[in-house]
Amino acid sequence: MSIKKVTITGAAGNIAYSLIFRILSKLPFKATDKINLTLLDIELSQKSLTGLRFEIEDCAFSTLNKIAITADSEKAFDDSDYIIMVGAKPRSKGMERSDLILDNAGIFKSQAETINNVCSSSTKIIVVGNPANTNALILNYNTPKIPNENVTSLMKLDQNRAKSILASKLDKQVEEIHQMIIWGNHSTTQVPDLYNCKVKSLIVDVEESWIYGTFIPKVQKRGGEIIEFRGLSSAASAASAIYDHINILENGSDEWESLGIMTSGEYDITEGLMFSLPLSISENSYKVIPDVNINSKIADLIKLSEKELLKERDIVKQYLP
Repeated sequence: MSIKKVTITGAAGNIAYSLIFRILSKLPFKATDKINLTLLDIELSQKSLTGLRFEIEDCAFSTLNKIAITADSEKAFDDSDYIIMVGAKPRSKGMERSDLILDNAGIFKSQAETINNVCSSSTKIIVVGNPANTNALILNYNTPKIPNENVTSLMKLDQNRAKSILASKLDKQVEEIHQMIIWGNHSTTQVPDLYNCKVKSLIVDVEESWIYGTFIPKVQKRGGEIIEFRGLSSAASAASAIYDHINILENGSDEWESLGIMTSGEYDITEGLMFSLPLSISENSYKVIPDVNINSKIADLIKLSEKELLKERDIVKQYLP
């Protein structure tokens, strides 16, 4: 019997709550019969985690081998096959973005050092907690044992949003949308790119005024729009995107996918950033799709997202060995 150990941080939060039941309902992991699930959160959340553990046990999932809850990061990360880093310090009222970045930098550096000590080089890490790209950068720099390609940040939520918004505009089904690219940072500077996008086999034909006046801003600000209407941040859609992210890493994809990865100078993007790029993904490996045609207006927006990530990297430089 094949068993994987899966660790989820920030496990008492809403995203993790949605994600856990989705994963256990149908495992996205290749050639895996069951998982050992470890839920990590702060000491104050252990009572809540106990209740969550009871709920999970009461579902009697055949995919669950063991479950553990803990506030001890070393115990949680030890020998994990997958670590899904949902937890991060949220932005509070009056807090500057730079303060949020620095507060999370310390947390992610500490967690990265623990991961590097107790995990193997095959461990895969998905960073979800915001600012996801820069948190992933800190984690990547502080886990020298783990290859760069094993650390990715979540951009699948943005790609799913972009596909859905375009499908609605064209009165098409989401599965008819292909080659949707998201460039850059998981922030309001991200760049959803329609210029290579296809509906079935045909290049998308929509007016530029809609692309720049409606589509791009709507994708960029979708998270804020959900908070405005729902009163809470995205949870189920984020969890669904994490599931999709794991599934394509494990099982490959026939689509162009967008994940945050460590750059190596592709498309003239500064080396050493966690940046969303168009990828082709086979089982357990990915590569950047070469020679994508980039519209000049899109190129300018990509540079703005790069500039934002460079600024964030400068803010956390003391946490990058």
